[in-house]
Amino acid sequence: MADVTNPLLEASPLPYGLPLFALIRPEHYPEALEAGMRQQRDAVEGIAGAAEDATFENTMLPLERSGALLGRVLAVFENASSADASADLEEIDRTFAPRLTAHADAIVLDQRLFARVHDLFVRRHDLGLEPDAVYLIERAHHRAQLAGAALDEAARTRLSMVNERLSTLTTSFQQSLLADTNDLAVHLTDEGAVAGLDAGARSAARAAAAARDLDGWLLTLVLPTMQPALTDLADPGTRDALLAASRSRGCRGGTHDTRSTLLEIVRLRAERAALLGFPNHAAAVTAGQTAGTPEAVAALLRELTGPAMRNVRAEHAALRTLAEVNGDRIPTPADWPRLEARRRAEGDAFDAAEVRPYLELERVLVDGVFHAAHLLYGLRITARPDLVGYHPETRVYEVFEADGAPVGLYLLDPYTRDSKRGGAWMTSLMEQSEVTGDRPIVVNNLNIPRPAAGDPTLLTFDEAETLFHEFGHALHGLLARTRFPSQAGTRVFRDFVELPSQVNELWLLRPEVLSNFAVHHETGERMPPQVAERLLASSGTESGFATVEYLAAAALDLAWHRVSAASGEGGPSEPTEVAAFEAGALAAAGLAHPLVPPRYASTYFAHVFAGGYDAGYYSYIWSEVPGADIMAWFEEHGGATRANGERFRREILEPGGSRDPGESIRAFLGREPRIDALLARRGLS
Repeated sequence: MADVTNPLLEASPLPYGLPLFALIRPEHYPEALEAGMRQQRDAVEGIAGAAEDATFENTMLPLERSGALLGRVLAVFENASSADASADLEEIDRTFAPRLTAHADAIVLDQRLFARVHDLFVRRHDLGLEPDAVYLIERAHHRAQLAGAALDEAARTRLSMVNERLSTLTTSFQQSLLADTNDLAVHLTDEGAVAGLDAGARSAARAAAAARDLDGWLLTLVLPTMQPALTDLADPGTRDALLAASRSRGCRGGTHDTRSTLLEIVRLRAERAALLGFPNHAAAVTAGQTAGTPEAVAALLRELTGPAMRNVRAEHAALRTLAEVNGDRIPTPADWPRLEARRRAEGDAFDAAEVRPYLELERVLVDGVFHAAHLLYGLRITARPDLVGYHPETRVYEVFEADGAPVGLYLLDPYTRDSKRGGAWMTSLMEQSEVTGDRPIVVNNLNIPRPAAGDPTLLTFDEAETLFHEFGHALHGLLARTRFPSQAGTRVFRDFVELPSQVNELWLLRPEVLSNFAVHHETGERMPPQVAERLLASSGTESGFATVEYLAAAALDLAWHRVSAASGEGGPSEPTEVAAFEAGALAAAGLAHPLVPPRYASTYFAHVFAGGYDAGYYSYIWSEVPGADIMAWFEEHGGATRANGERFRREILEPGGSRDPGESIRAFLGREPRIDALLARRGLS
């Protein structure tokens, strides 16, 4: 019998059912996960074994309700293991990852259940259902087919074995990467080595060192290849050491080397695709997305590659000239961010160092991010210091409609720490649904270096943009208005999910938002007009470097996942061959540039080998096509007005996954999206 003192098994008395984080201990998770799986198995058995003919009410509705406990526990556990990992949590993850996969497979591959879903699918237009219910049946049927429900017994058995092994491998990849990232933080004791860093960055580096009982400064690594400190560090040797540490993650040999793991992941994904009747994993993945095929993805990448590489070559030439004029060395990849910042400062673009004093975290959050949400949607967001988050650094906010009606809770966990995986992300602890009556609880995790006690948290421009981006995901979760749990919020096509977050980046530089938060953290003075003008003038442009490093990572992802299981075509078999495979893939894609490494190299590409974006990293640029078009629409129609926000909310945010994303985009724009806005935004016209 379950321990009634387990807070994960009790209904939380807190607002919106916020988990009782103060009471949750690692030993509570196994019991709660077991109970959740058992409860869902029983519910599914009742559905699949029913003697009555399938109806929406006796099949789809109870299926939507099944797994409520398991989903709630998993959301809390997965957030904890990503944002505040410990040895205990990692062991639970290793133990339960394959078991949870087997549990999910047992449901989706149940032939009795699939027969009922298939029967409803055949009759879906004759059942008198609302459009969202018809779409629910269609998506459930499609997902079941892509999961292998229509295969014979032998193929289903092998598929389940492959899935279980993959869950173990992706967990191993993430844990190894976190450990290696922590080990490779650059420790500096010579003050000259940190010359160029501003007071905020030095304070954060000093605090990071102190947290490990070290003297001096510690430059911890963010997930992408290029590290923020490269923009400011004056010493070439320090820049070289920092970039070398970043690029060596997962490929140094030893227990944290990820190469063998990723190779087995690639091989098993290719085998899985073959079992499902696809030529490769990329074909299997894109079949369930708006892209449709990997060929469509490759075509978009090719269309952008030529103009982006031309921009990079022009930027490279300008940086070489600047280095020669200043007597610097011939530029290396480690020098690019610093030289680019200097070039921008000397030209008409903004100076990042000049802007940073105006990007204090609290002002950006409250007077920027929250202010934009108020202008667009009428939301009021208030701090709830009486509510406890899952970590002492987690902030809890309550979100209300303009009329005071409750919306949900928003949690922000801004700072980096050794127990948190790299990158930035949004997750839902509770998803909105009319069927369950639940209101949303969403979390944003960032990896901002924490300054020493008493010092302000000053954001880089990229960090401020990331905060706006991730809050766009949060809005998607908070403002969805769907009936069914599986259609809630961000449960949409992967190559559509980034659209709301990309659009939300627009408000960082819109005058009606920028003027409200851009205040000097010491003097309290507003950003000078000339600085604001330069900052605004840079709005809607991407450097060639930023575009090429992204396209290179997307090309790597596609190359790994177009490997054929039948022939092993294009795939290396030994860990030592990973680097050569990368080089060949980038050259074949026309994206090999000696000074522009991919945003993520394979050995630390967590998005695709641990984060659910396998064969889907293209999603960012794919969704940016309609996203940039929508941004241009906002610019043309007056920016952050309530009328514009209500239109975006009604057509993009509220539907969640209750209809095809193409329908949502067309409903907002009044037409099909065009690529012109993306080309202009990235300077590729």
